[in-house]
Amino acid sequence: MSDRRREIARSAVELFADRGFHGVSVGDVGAASGISGPAIYKHFRSKESVLAQALVDISTELLETGRARVSAAPDGPGRLDALIDWHIDFAVTHPAYIVVQEREWSSLDADARAEVRALQLAYVDVWVDVVRTLRDDLTRTAARAAVQA
Repeated sequence: MSDRRREIARSAVELFADRGFHGVSVGDVGAASGISGPAIYKHFRSKESVLAQALVDISTELLETGRARVSAAPDGPGRLDALIDWHIDFAVTHPAYIVVQEREWSSLDADARAEVRALQLAYVDVWVDVVRTLRDDLTRTAARAAVQA
């Protein structure tokens, strides 16, 4: 993704978190990005595709960095600590993304929901795998329930 698309998506997320997806116009996104509203369409098909890209980006970042942190950790407890630190750090430094991911899910079309959900489930699986290395008595289902609790 181009830097410009990423910048537009980031600007949009701040607006969506503050005013809700339906309370933000393409013109608002353009103004926050330093371009005209219609210029958004050079980069995205629609306001919905801006939201979809933002949620794919957040989910991809959580997954990829989570995997990297786990890989860099020396052992099971270190892997869990690394995931906890990463997740908390992300939530504290990107609060608007957390709000939008939670609140605007229903504004995504079915294809975008499926893509984001697949990434989210892969991230949960990273956690499940780490928990199961520490608690081998847990089934995958039980570990998933514990992680999602």
